[in-house]
Amino acid sequence: MAHLIAPSVLAADFLHLADALDIINSSEADWLHVDIMDGQFVPNISFGQIVMPFLKKGSTKPLDVHLMIEEPIRYIDEFIDLGAEVVTIHIEADRHLHRTIQHIKSKGVKAGVALNPHTSVDLLDDILEEVDLVLLMSVNPGYGGQKFIYQTIPKVKKLRAKAIERNLDFHIEIDGGVGLQNAGALLEAGADVLVAGSSVFKSEDPLLTIKRLKSISSPF
Repeated sequence: MAHLIAPSVLAADFLHLADALDIINSSEADWLHVDIMDGQFVPNISFGQIVMPFLKKGSTKPLDVHLMIEEPIRYIDEFIDLGAEVVTIHIEADRHLHRTIQHIKSKGVKAGVALNPHTSVDLLDDILEEVDLVLLMSVNPGYGGQKFIYQTIPKVKKLRAKAIERNLDFHIEIDGGVGLQNAGALLEAGADVLVAGSSVFKSEDPLLTIKRLKSISSPF
């Protein structure tokens, strides 16, 4: 199965957001990654519900919404109503993860769980059968443009081994510092969704960068 590329709109030039969306729409990207930050779970504030209708209207790609917020259950329904087709919440931010994941799936969208760099994939053992996606943060969440944490690669391998051992079919998504310099290693380890922000929007040719990311051989 071909891997997916999900450019992160957080890295786009918001003065020219429509132009950035046009680039993604005409590219080989599969999803548009949307980082929602609340200034509490992470130290930064990005944007929220007010921006979602514009992203939904301007994007032809499914909206992959990553909720980096405390108590995400408070806002899940609203983001789904505003167009999210994938909703990912953090294991560190939700007290009732199983119930919240089931709620997301009951709304007819894909449900994901995200892990910060310090969080072991072993903590997912009791929820893996329920999720459509696991997102591994490969930087400390809150800001774009950070340096990739290479300890993520063995975490990907371990998570992929769990999926194979239990015959489970969920996406493994990587978010943070992803670019042409490490995409091949991540795919080889078992990832199949790559979130690329600065490496796409700060490149001289975003269309070509996405094409190159998409064309890397993937064993999964």
